Amino acid sequence: MPIRRLILITAGLLALWMLWVILLPSPGNLPPHTAQQSGSWRVAEHTLSHLQDFQLEARILGREDYYLDRGAKLSPTDLALGWGPMADPEVLRHISISQRNRWYFWRAEQLPIERRQIEINSANMHMIPATAEVAKTLSKLKPGQQIRLSGQLVRVEGDDGYRWISSLSREDTGDGACELIWVENLQVMP
Repeated sequence: MPIRRLILITAGLLALWMLWVILLPSPGNLPPHTAQQSGSWRVAEHTLSHLQDFQLEARILGREDYYLDRGAKLSPTDLALGWGPMADPEVLRHISISQRNRWYFWRAEQLPIERRQIEINSANMHMIPATAEVAKTLSKLKPGQQIRLSGQLVRVEGDDGYRWISSLSREDTGDGACELIWVENLQVMP
């Protein structure tokens, strides 16, 4: 009897998880957005506000997809990105990269470049796809690829009081240092 109950509970949890994934933004079901004169626009139950234009060419150091946290409906994917010396495969071969809970972590037994160079030439960035095409490209990205992206750094304010604000500097570290990007263009470089 306990095994039957465990199987039923597991099946129920799996069904709930599948329903949750189906309801998340994907290329086919991104929430509609409408532009407004003030530099703000609505996405589902959120107001996004333009803070600064943004563009970057970088190597993908890692990617993490999110399904359950508060930001997942807007930003289903974080990319850990590296540019300058942090896009160099020879440097990266000495650094271990990981991501979790909307953070990016690195570790090296021996630093291949100065610590500060690692900090100012890499970051965890929260991606908000602006179009179904961007969402589709984003869903296929893999660590090691070179990408070019452009869009806007934004502030998000939910109708329920939720707030999420992008960093405006690539030289900060720690809590609040991630960029929150409304991604309008995304390309994989050859």
